[in-house]
Parts: sequence; structure tokens; C-alpha cells
Amino acid sequence: MKCPFCAFLESKVVDSRPTEDGEKIRRRRECLSCGKRFTTYEMIENTPLIVIKRDHSRQIFDRNKLMTGLLRACEKRQIPLKELDRLVDSIEQNYANHLVKEVSSMELGEEVLKRLRELDDVAYIRFASVYRDFSDVDSFMKELCQLQKDKS
Repeated sequence: MKCPFCAFLESKVVDSRPTEDGEKIRRRRECLSCGKRFTTYEMIENTPLIVIKRDHSRQIFDRNKLMTGLLRACEKRQIPLKELDRLVDSIEQNYANHLVKEVSSMELGEEVLKRLRELDDVAYIRFASVYRDFSDVDSFMKELCQLQKDKS
């Protein structure tokens, strides 16, 4: 940490404590060259996940938008809201853990479908019908047959 008084690059931490909101760490430092003290704040860097849409536009990942789609797909199903929260948390955490900063909407949609398939077949079909834009009964039946084949 560069000293604001003499620009020396080394200092030692004298005191460290969280801020009132708990979002940052306040550190009192002492310059190893001039001995003067100064305060720094440390916080977690939050890099948002960017979703690349089919038209190649980019937008910040919106957890609420995904949750709304899942709620529609799970309407009148016996799936607790906590499960859907866990599903979205898990997807977000997976991308964060792998340091992914951008993801295509297609990849994100397939990830959601994979996890929803493990959770509930009907919700999976409902989500797939919107996401994959089933244009006719044949494409709908093809997906149902594939689901049934994979289950047996």
C-alpha cells in the first residue's frame, strides 16, 4: 500500500476492524519509511455477470428476471420457493466460482433447463417450451419423448 505522505510502498497494519455496515474492513496502517499513519478500506470486488443475448446485445444478469421465468414454469407445482432460490443461487455461484464474467443467454438457458429437469419434469417442459420457442405440437412432443426416453 503506497503511503499518501511519502509514497513509500510498504506499510504495516496496526488495527483492523469491520465498518458499521459490515461491507468493508477499515485498516489503520503505518508507513515503514516515515512512520505516519493512514486509513484504508478493503471491500469485496463485485464484478457483475454479463449475459450476451441472441442479438449480441449485452445486459447485466438479472436474478429477478430468471426467478420470474422459473415461477411461471413452476406455477401450480409443489416446488418450494426455497428450492428455486437455491437453483438460482447455485447457477450464480457456479459462474462466480469459475470466474466467468460473460455468458451467452443460450448457455445460461441450457444450464437452467439442466437443473430444472432434475427438479421437476413438468416445470422443465414448461420452461423449455418458452425458452426453446416450440412452434408446433411436433417440437413439443419431440421434447416430451426425449424426456421420457432419458427417464427410462
